[in-house]
Amino acid sequence: MADARAQTELTPKLIDGLYVEAMVLADEARSYFDTAARDDRLTLDPIDRVGFSCESLKVTTRLMHVIAWLLTQRAVATGELSRGEARTDERRLGTAADSDTALLPRLPNAAIELVRASEELYDRVRRLDLGVFTAPMGSPARSLMSRLERSL
Repeated sequence: MADARAQTELTPKLIDGLYVEAMVLADEARSYFDTAARDDRLTLDPIDRVGFSCESLKVTTRLMHVIAWLLTQRAVATGELSRGEARTDERRLGTAADSDTALLPRLPNAAIELVRASEELYDRVRRLDLGVFTAPMGSPARSLMSRLERSL
């Protein structure tokens, strides 16, 4: 039986909302790093250009980890995967590298905003992932009541 805490936190509405947020942010990042970032990159020192490229990869990696995790949760919600199948290490939220806090102040504002937004989204999803995998098992009766309440 699935645990009550995870069932309460991961409603389809929450998963869908986070998924839309992640996709919009991914589109903004792609748009920026494919176009405006080229001009912004030219204003940087050579070493900061390398750091800028690394930060763009970190943003992309964070977002791809979040999107993959959300798609797994969506598969659980629709019955394509069982909660047990989703609990494997391969289906956990992937580890993303931290941003270079010393470099960030030297980057263009648009890049800093994307880095911060990707970190914030990743951190929220990481807390959900930890909650799903560390939540205590709830009573089957409470779990059933919780599912009934959500369906009404």
